[in-house]
Amino acid sequence: TGYYGDGLNAIIVFAACFLPDSSRTDYNYVMENLFLYVISTLELMVAEDYMIVYLNGATPRRRMPGLGWMKKCYQMIDRRLRKNLKSFIIVHPSWFIRTILAVTRPFISSKFSSKIKYVSTLAELREMIPMEYVHIPDSIVKYDEEKCIKRRMRTSCLSNDPEMASVEQE
Repeated sequence: TGYYGDGLNAIIVFAACFLPDSSRTDYNYVMENLFLYVISTLELMVAEDYMIVYLNGATPRRRMPGLGWMKKCYQMIDRRLRKNLKSFIIVHPSWFIRTILAVTRPFISSKFSSKIKYVSTLAELREMIPMEYVHIPDSIVKYDEEKCIKRRMRTSCLSNDPEMASVEQE
């Protein structure tokens, strides 16, 4: 958690890689209580505008929350909290996350949908929000570094291949 702006608005950081494994026998119980904890914390912290940063990188599929859980969360969030949310930033969005949001878009208010922003790297996130008070877990930093190295290698391979370089320029 961190703050931004003159009014010290909250930035809530949510790292999916720390969610429980869905194979746990008490998974539903744990997720239900986690949700209640998150909501009660939000209600205490959020008086004004706030944003949520959802760190999706380094999260195995079995730790990602299910569609039903996310829908329930959205429905149970107080109107004031939904209204004060300025942006919901998804860092390192997976194909799965993008697909779920595309499928659910017709069922979510257009106001909420417009608040969702995808960010591919931590560098892009730094351009959007002040990071001095935001803690990014080491596993996410490592994931981001590895992803950037792969991207640079792919880009340098493309630029060294005359056929691919001409495709890139089109």
